[in-house]
Amino acid sequence: MTGELDWKRSRSKRLQASLIGAVGYPTIWLLGRSLRWRVSGHEILDGVHASGRYPVMAFWHGRILPSMYYFRHRDIVVITSDNFDGEWTAKIIHRFGYTTARGSTSRNAARAALRAKRRMEEGHTVGITLDGPRGPALVAQPGALWLAKVTGNPIVPFHVEARPSWTAPSWDASQIPYPFSRVAVVIGEPIEIPPDADDAVMESKRCDLEAHLNALQPRALELLG
Repeated sequence: MTGELDWKRSRSKRLQASLIGAVGYPTIWLLGRSLRWRVSGHEILDGVHASGRYPVMAFWHGRILPSMYYFRHRDIVVITSDNFDGEWTAKIIHRFGYTTARGSTSRNAARAALRAKRRMEEGHTVGITLDGPRGPALVAQPGALWLAKVTGNPIVPFHVEARPSWTAPSWDASQIPYPFSRVAVVIGEPIEIPPDADDAVMESKRCDLEAHLNALQPRALELLG
């Protein structure tokens, strides 16, 4: 924990986070403007909003960059880490119209989850990387399910694929589209979590969510042709 806080005491780290944010935003904006989007399932999101509810939008950590651009300026609250990476990430996503609830699976997770719950009760959509912030990759953590359970809102999984793209040598194999790439966004059917779900039901729903999200990848690739 101490290591996660040390960067806040370092002037150079704070400046570095500001610099990454200042350079990252226009770079991602220019890249996003060049991308050619193909979308399937957007009517699902429209249907959730039409019912007076707000989706818990769930996706894999490795698709943050294209997701950030596509869903920009939609009044979405995103849970981000308290660490250095979370700081510069927050500086970028704020400029794309997101707000943040700071915390992670390793530190201040309960605080971030409660903040996200309050924001949903105020009428905001929440976005969560299911396997963030540190993995293991493609393994769903319970945060999205808990949030859906206590708010009565559905989880809406989505997946993004770009072609051509570069895959970073990181734990989450982050995908970075090349300029002018084709990008597919596939939005899956809502997943409901009963308000009285016990541990066994929650684990079953966690596995269902994981499988459902993984099944969206071949659909996205098919959409790209």
